[in-house]
Amino acid sequence: MKPIGPLMWEHRLIEQIVPLMEKEVDRIERTNIPDVDFIDTAVDFFRVYADRTHHGKEEDILFRDLATKELSSDLAKVMSELTNEHVRARDLVGSLRKSREKYGKGESAASETIKECLIELSNLYPKHIEKEDKHFFYPILDYLSEEEQAAMLDEFNEFDRKMIHAKYRDVIERSGGKIIEQR
Repeated sequence: MKPIGPLMWEHRLIEQIVPLMEKEVDRIERTNIPDVDFIDTAVDFFRVYADRTHHGKEEDILFRDLATKELSSDLAKVMSELTNEHVRARDLVGSLRKSREKYGKGESAASETIKECLIELSNLYPKHIEKEDKHFFYPILDYLSEEEQAAMLDEFNEFDRKMIHAKYRDVIERSGGKIIEQR
């Protein structure tokens, strides 16, 4: 298996939230009342799965390794664009979370910002995924040896293995619990 395989599988799951966000936008436009449970779920999905898990593997492993290569100017430009899009997605999710908190505190006007964030995320991700899947992932394989690809895939697996523990450590800490370090 190539290291782009798991990244592309993750894209298929990320694509599934886009129509759900679009449906929520329609609902907000009709009622001006966001579904706060859906917003909380979407924020968690984007923060943990799309950003920390998926973008984490891309930025901390794939892009890190590619930064040591002499990529074509076109691929280097695309990698820079992808990184900027990750930052934009983080910013949008942060705005979505803050707007959800404001709405929860009674600021009904925050529903408009919630809607705008959902629209922008719904527009950003399909284009971002297409750029990675169709214009970046396959060409970059030419810059990585079979050994480098195998090592990257192993590192992806280790990254994923640790991610679930990090997620639930955060849950305990946010809930006021104390994390005891294992020896």
